[in-house]
Amino acid sequence: MLLSEVRNEVVQVCREMAAAGLVAGTSGNVSARIGDLVAVSPSGVDYGGLTAGLVGVHKLDGTPVEAELRPTSEMPLHLAVYAATEAKAIVHTHPVAATALTTVADELPAIHYQVAMFGGPVAVAPYATYGSDELARNVTTALRRRTACLMANHGAVTTGRTLREALTGTRYLEWLCEVYLRAVAVGQPRLLPPEEIELVAVKLADYGRRPV
Repeated sequence: MLLSEVRNEVVQVCREMAAAGLVAGTSGNVSARIGDLVAVSPSGVDYGGLTAGLVGVHKLDGTPVEAELRPTSEMPLHLAVYAATEAKAIVHTHPVAATALTTVADELPAIHYQVAMFGGPVAVAPYATYGSDELARNVTTALRRRTACLMANHGAVTTGRTLREALTGTRYLEWLCEVYLRAVAVGQPRLLPPEEIELVAVKLADYGRRPV
């Protein structure tokens, strides 16, 4: 039952990221880890026609368990991130602002305190061909001590404890990239110091939690 629910959620997140303009066409991909299994969006399927039954289920080594179609070409990236982090969900997108930033910068700096939700400034992983093991390695390195990274001349990756958390991270990341690009267009941005980002990270840890 849980697996069925997760596959449905993968579909919902794919449709939401498409509706929000975070991807173009069939680009981008989504996955969620359930124990030793991964539910992942298939390759080349229009999100409007995506159904839970088309969301493949694979083992952590990539072996298909229940998969009608080929998984996303970025399957090596998803599996590498699950192996290297405690992430339970991954959202990979090609948002306009985030992708544009990856062509001109090596990181998204502390332009706003909201970068604390990712652990601090967000690194841009070096470029490598999509779907390659090299790209997977570059992304896992960029994600060290972070829950998001940017991919040079490519897009963005956010991780989370849930698919909803990962998608929310994607929305915030795109907003931050837009703020940064607008700021550098008119001058030298004023950045926040590391100690402030650390302070905000502590405050965000229990943000929105209701007292018992």
